[in-house]
Amino acid sequence: MNEPKGKVCHYTEVDAEIFGDEAPGVTIRWVIDEERDGAPTYALRVIEVASGGHTPDHTHPFEHENFIIEGKGRVQIDGKWFEVGVGDVVFVPAGSQHTYVNAGDKPFKFLCGIPVSKLRPKN
Repeated sequence: MNEPKGKVCHYTEVDAEIFGDEAPGVTIRWVIDEERDGAPTYALRVIEVASGGHTPDHTHPFEHENFIIEGKGRVQIDGKWFEVGVGDVVFVPAGSQHTYVNAGDKPFKFLCGIPVSKLRPKN
């Protein structure tokens, strides 16, 4: 881990990574993390889901904190579906089955906070 340092940038200055075949139309930007920024506790990501796209339906042993910044989506947490839009917040507890789906014709973007890798429980 790098020494923590202050950072100010536009999120588009951080490269968007393609999530993969299990998440069609999804990109992720690690806008604050331990490797590049020395963040000691939390990582912040910007996740973008293209129209028709979705994340995998999955679970893991750490929580997510989300804030919707653009578009419309549907979030499933432990089998229950929720409609979400700009300004909504989502908390996904550790161990909860979850997925995100773009429910509109424009990009669905949200912030996603998670613990840095050294603090994430292992499966």
